[in-house]
Amino acid sequence: MRRACKFLLRPTVRQEQALRDMLRDHCALYNAALQERRDAYQHASKTNISYGQQSAQLSEIRNFGPGQARWSFSSQQATLRRLNKAFAAFFSRIKKGEKAGYPRFKGVGHFDTVEFPKNGDGCRWDSTPHDTQTRVRLQGVGHVRVHQHRPVPGRVKTVSVKREGRRWYVILACDDVPAKPLPATGSIVGIDMRTVYFFTDSSGNHVTNPRLMEKSAKELAEAQRLLDTFPKRTKRRTKKHRAAARKVAKLHRKVRRQRLDHHHKTASALVRKHDVIAHERLNTAGMTKRPAPKPDPRRDGVFLPNKAAAKAGLNRSILDAGWGLFLGILANKAESAGRRVIPVDAHNTSRTCPECGHVAKENRTSQAKFECAACGFAANADHVGALSILNRAGLALCAD
Repeated sequence: MRRACKFLLRPTVRQEQALRDMLRDHCALYNAALQERRDAYQHASKTNISYGQQSAQLSEIRNFGPGQARWSFSSQQATLRRLNKAFAAFFSRIKKGEKAGYPRFKGVGHFDTVEFPKNGDGCRWDSTPHDTQTRVRLQGVGHVRVHQHRPVPGRVKTVSVKREGRRWYVILACDDVPAKPLPATGSIVGIDMRTVYFFTDSSGNHVTNPRLMEKSAKELAEAQRLLDTFPKRTKRRTKKHRAAARKVAKLHRKVRRQRLDHHHKTASALVRKHDVIAHERLNTAGMTKRPAPKPDPRRDGVFLPNKAAAKAGLNRSILDAGWGLFLGILANKAESAGRRVIPVDAHNTSRTCPECGHVAKENRTSQAKFECAACGFAANADHVGALSILNRAGLALCAD
């Protein structure tokens, strides 16, 4: 298995300045490569430049001045591959007929990560094994102290340095991570993801939705209003402008950490209790799309009501719950523990009677109540959805 570990860095003042310089130079390299691709395609010849061509120019770029030559050659190649990946996604969206989204130039404040593709090439994890303090060596920066709060499993393959606000982190991608199977419990469960509750399981238990963004909405709105008083586009931010921007970013980071903490603890509890966990196969990106406008056929330039305001509120609730993130964490923890996660078709799960199998829109009498129109079975609608998911998971297990 492959897993990632994230540790806080504690650089000195000089090392922190070197880290900022490293991000700035990698950002400049990314933007220069993007500009080269744009100029080549805008030429009459419509030339497409590949990653291989740009990577071949790195030696010449590094010899041109001392700035780029300070940093790891491999990390600069990784930055060029990052741009190439952005263009590959751009062309893929065009082929699918989706919104293209041409790759953008990165501001220094929005370029936060530098990747070292191989441990030992421009970087070295645990670079001072004789020292009691763990350190990571980064070319051009030095041996940076690491706050290692847990052991690193497996073999370190890639090392990334990331800036989050005023803090710096090192992210290790580890290969050959051994599994740690848990003892079998003989239990199988279905979970139905919702917004009123975080999820309801097939035993009828409800897990509370923490609504983290909603709890911080007032404080975040005040911080955002203060930030909006400053100009959005300016070459130099004032001290108060920078403080206002840091305040908004800090609140968003706090909510993100709280959400991650909730997801990890909830997923761990599920994995410890059950051998098999079934859930709906959810397309959260499609579920949170804005509703399409409805033109009025009788009046030009006039649109009919499309319930956009209500849909926006639902979208916020779904994104605040973070279903996709939770299901990804659940799958990883289940794999490590030797458990099984089964995604099932989400169609009509809350409209299917678990007693007689009757499927009808009329079965769902309200958002919270289910009453079968055929046999009269009544229960909580979320509980019925979890039971339907469990039944479909049982069919999948029988098919295996």
